[in-house]
Amino acid sequence: MTIDPNCKPQLAPGVRLGENRGQKVLLMPERALRLNGPSLEIVSRCDGTHTVAQLVAELQKLYSKAEPSKVESDILGYLERLHIQRALNFSS
Repeated sequence: MTIDPNCKPQLAPGVRLGENRGQKVLLMPERALRLNGPSLEIVSRCDGTHTVAQLVAELQKLYSKAEPSKVESDILGYLERLHIQRALNFSS
């Protein structure tokens, strides 16, 4: 899957950010995914208003000590995994 940098990721219907014992989690039908660090930073920006390119640029600034191409590939890989798990949709 190739992710268009101009598309806007957003949580799929029935998926939401929540909290469990002070830990941020992504609540999906019949499962939950614990979020911290980069995963929380990525998911919190999947609000349907940020494009993938904006998300990547913001996180490259946040993680400026890391190689920008590595940050980008990690983000795109994570977005793809969330999409495969039906936790994320992309709109144009």
